[in-house]
Amino acid sequence: MNNKNGNGKSLPLLIISALGVVFGDIGTSPLYALKLSVEATKGSGAGLTSSVLGVLSLITWAIIIVVSIKYVLIIMRADNHGEGGVFALTALLLRKIKKNSKLRFIIIILGTIGAALFFGDSLITPAISVLSAVEGLKVVSPALGKYVIYISLILVSILFAVEKFGTGKIGAIFGPIMLIWFATIGYLGLLEIIDKPSILKALDPIYGINFLINYSGVSIAILGAIVLAITGGEALYSDMGHFGRTPIKFSWFLIVFPALLLNYFGQGALLIADPKTIDNPFYRLAPEWALIPLIILASTATIIASQAVISGVFSITSQAVQLGYIPRLRIKHTSTQEFGEVYLSKINLFLFAGVALLIIGFKNSENLAHAYGISVTGAMLVDTILAFYLLITIRKWNKLIFIPIFLVLLIIDVVFLSSNLIKFFEGGWLPIVIAAGLLTIMLSWIVGRDRMLAARWQGSVKLNNFISQIRRKNIKRVIGTAIFFVPNLKVAPMALLHNLKHNKILHKRVVCMHLKFENFPKLRNDERLIVKHLGSNFYTIIVRYGFQEEPNIPRVLALLKANEFKFDMEETSFFVGKVKVIAKDPTIPTRLFIFMHRIMMGATEYYKIPKERTVELGGVIEI
Repeated sequence: MNNKNGNGKSLPLLIISALGVVFGDIGTSPLYALKLSVEATKGSGAGLTSSVLGVLSLITWAIIIVVSIKYVLIIMRADNHGEGGVFALTALLLRKIKKNSKLRFIIIILGTIGAALFFGDSLITPAISVLSAVEGLKVVSPALGKYVIYISLILVSILFAVEKFGTGKIGAIFGPIMLIWFATIGYLGLLEIIDKPSILKALDPIYGINFLINYSGVSIAILGAIVLAITGGEALYSDMGHFGRTPIKFSWFLIVFPALLLNYFGQGALLIADPKTIDNPFYRLAPEWALIPLIILASTATIIASQAVISGVFSITSQAVQLGYIPRLRIKHTSTQEFGEVYLSKINLFLFAGVALLIIGFKNSENLAHAYGISVTGAMLVDTILAFYLLITIRKWNKLIFIPIFLVLLIIDVVFLSSNLIKFFEGGWLPIVIAAGLLTIMLSWIVGRDRMLAARWQGSVKLNNFISQIRRKNIKRVIGTAIFFVPNLKVAPMALLHNLKHNKILHKRVVCMHLKFENFPKLRNDERLIVKHLGSNFYTIIVRYGFQEEPNIPRVLALLKANEFKFDMEETSFFVGKVKVIAKDPTIPTRLFIFMHRIMMGATEYYKIPKERTVELGGVIEI
């Protein structure tokens, strides 16, 4: 049996590595999930034992159904050439759906909603994770509670400050640290279970079902809290491209899942034996001498979890840029070996400001928990809808088997989402506001860009007609190659027409270059270029990129040399159209698009075109 994946890394190494990237969020949930879920049963009239057993049963089966069955066994099979996540899934579906179909627009809307909710989740995760870890100081001494916010702010400041260096150098230790974390929390839980084995009764789903039925008055609140135990489950799917399905599956079933259950059940056993430990059952599992080391380990684990989430934001933002869902942004690659390691300074600053404000505003993990569930459950609902549509309608999975499964999982997602919506006025409004803002930005850009391009083609000259006219006219042609970047190969580039109109010349060789971002993650170099000679020394070149790839024109030109396309950089000029957009329809989305278009990263820098060989020619478009 081959024990290595496509990148040459051994399966055991990938299993350990996945712990530090994929499972940081869900792996730190025991810090707060059980405590807040049991506290949600207050007012039910149920005894503590019944409450703990009911909550434990619900947490166990939520993890089994949502994470193990839905994500690991089903949704992770809805991959886009090995890549997962909402944008990879959206891109795959768009490739299978006709361009003029109404369904296509629905898929785009769902994809952008899922991405927007993911962004909201990514703001809350670092705040609640770091706060919950540092709150362990209150267990050491209540007097230390006043320092929790300050220490949390220091930790997140360090976290965001080092993001620009990338995770390549420190990523190697993330996995082993998280392995220690899971071993520790599993061991602490196991000790308590051995002492009180009766807690294992909660493995029976009947305890959870009966509790919801018998105490229906608090069932919604309980389900809203239970969600905290499955936050981070979506990361198994979104990070699939980094490690592959098999390592993630093994990591989950062999290490993470057992450790989580052991810890949750250990906390439950402790609570039944000593109700006073409800202040912080996670840290109360540890002996007094181990508190400080455990706090340090927990803080480290939450920083790793936060870093993984932040890296996920950078990755999905980069994908959004390539797919044309948001304006061009400066993207820095922080690793020469791993392509997916990127850094976006503006996004990093935005996230830091958001996380810091959440820590200051909400003050503790309990308050912040009210805002957490909506974005998570909403994103999971989108994953379920899109993945099952792909699997059932496009990949032709057995409808008789999987439509009922889909309906059950859909109902569970809707119930979890509904249970969190009731917390709207207690903080649940936050992820909705964040998601709504980001959704507005993305849709304004998508619609505005389409309107701009449509306006750009009005009164345009077809490229073939232009070439025919050139053949009939005696136009001076100068030595060298002119490369024009065009969004449409059928139309003569605006910069070409301006150059001819004002300078009365054409270069000996004219190239219309179109950069096309495919709905694939990556392409091989032999798939990169499509070169076509139109006659009269006019050429069109399609440069194809995957949505995870970064445009680099000098590298493309090197490929042209390899394809015997005679080329000399010193005799080449690059012409870039610089369009000014003005509004004839002064709506908020239009104004927002124009603002984003004005501040976006220039094509010269984004495509890495040599500045000394670049000419920018402008124009005005009214939308």
